[in-house]
Amino acid sequence: MSHSIVSFGVRDRSDRGNRQSSNIHGNRKSAVKFDEKIVIVEDNYFVRNDLVALLQGHGWEVDAFASCEDFLIHHERRPNTCVVLDIHFPGMGGLELLGQLRELPTSPPVVVLSGSSAVSEAVRAMKKGAVDFIEKPAPHDLLVASVRRALAVAKRGDEALEARDAALDHLKRLTPRQAEIMTLVLAGHPSKNIAADLGISQRTVENHRAAIMFRTGARSLPALARLAMSTQKTFDH
Repeated sequence: MSHSIVSFGVRDRSDRGNRQSSNIHGNRKSAVKFDEKIVIVEDNYFVRNDLVALLQGHGWEVDAFASCEDFLIHHERRPNTCVVLDIHFPGMGGLELLGQLRELPTSPPVVVLSGSSAVSEAVRAMKKGAVDFIEKPAPHDLLVASVRRALAVAKRGDEALEARDAALDHLKRLTPRQAEIMTLVLAGHPSKNIAADLGISQRTVENHRAAIMFRTGARSLPALARLAMSTQKTFDH
């Protein structure tokens, strides 16, 4: 039985506008991981192709870009993705791209490759959010292990984002008054004080509290607090 790896659109490294997309139809090393994707940003044509072949051979779907600018234009965010990023480019550098990714609400974990062994460069990359820094030429086993760690980070981040979205969906079911009372409850205010502050009866506050628990699906105040905190809301009042 024959196996094949198919690559599309690989051009010379001087072609800055080109993207290389790769899909696997079979490999000799492991089952295809269609739910996991590696994005390579590397301007050296030969290094880029070697990285694509290596990571495809371990069962990952791979996209490759020749420049940071091309990555920003064409990369489509999706779950279970990590980036393998060179630092040195003629245009936008890898550290600048790292900084831009860090400003996004959700960004893929990044493994940085560099031809320099300078400690200062590694420190700058890690401060900008890189999950790992590997000196070129990257040993294959080290790079693969680093990619696996980065994908584990991506999975945890995606799961947290899904939980946050679900929590937000629950909280959107509350009326403005219920949201206001929930904030006061989670800040530790008793119903009697909330009633006095809002100029409503204590019974009305208790009814709102019951409605809050029902609409959010929370079965206890700690559960409600966890739900609200997962949306990064604060409750100092």
